[in-house]
Amino acid sequence: MDYETLEIQRDGGVATIWMNRPDVHNAFNARLIADLTAACQVLDADEAVRVVVLAGRGKSFSAGADLNWMKAAGEASEADNFADAMKLAGMLRTLAGMAKPTIARVHGAALGGGMGLASACDICIAGDKAVFATSEVRFGIIPSAISPYVIRAIGERQAYRYFQTAERIDARRAAELGLAHEAVATDELDAKVQAIVTALLQGGPKSQAAGKDPIRAVANKPVDDAVVQDTARRIAGLRATPEAREGLDAFLSKRPAAWVPPAQD
Repeated sequence: MDYETLEIQRDGGVATIWMNRPDVHNAFNARLIADLTAACQVLDADEAVRVVVLAGRGKSFSAGADLNWMKAAGEASEADNFADAMKLAGMLRTLAGMAKPTIARVHGAALGGGMGLASACDICIAGDKAVFATSEVRFGIIPSAISPYVIRAIGERQAYRYFQTAERIDARRAAELGLAHEAVATDELDAKVQAIVTALLQGGPKSQAAGKDPIRAVANKPVDDAVVQDTARRIAGLRATPEAREGLDAFLSKRPAAWVPPAQD
């Protein structure tokens, strides 16, 4: 598919979604939201794709909402604003709900919705010059659509601070908060993303997809009988699958599993 605001780059089992509005620092508008939603759906359904990387062309990952789009929203009815907000929330949910592992490759600004994108991905790797913020209150609005993903990343206590202060968060602080899994020198960003991709490609694709579900099912819940039984059922249901049998046989035979890409010379 062709996308007006995106560029899709494929390399073996890895698909990189490049947000491609560098002149406005990859700021959101209705077209980018629609394109990202569609691209995530297409790539998630593609069995040849093992890992999805989200990145931004130009100087920034994403500076949040396009100011012209925000201005138009300020002149629209509440019903129209609700419809627009639902499309943004739906895009974030589509990204966060992908079965494939997702990595945010963050450089430059990741503000507002850009911070939401980074939080919605499974893994976030930030260059040391990256800067994050939930900057919405400075425009008289709130970080609402992105809140489930940002709170999941940094926790409720930290959200009380940053949702209200809109302070800039540098890469080192982002890693301390859990927003970024790692902060690395900008010239090492691609190498670190590739190292994470390489690690992901060693895992069984079906087990990786299934492995996201127990995180969602047990996070922030007491370890009661229902949780224990649920986790037992999940592993019991996977042990006899072809992928599990292949993984165990490969380990015992000291060979790569069938899903591992051939080593590059």
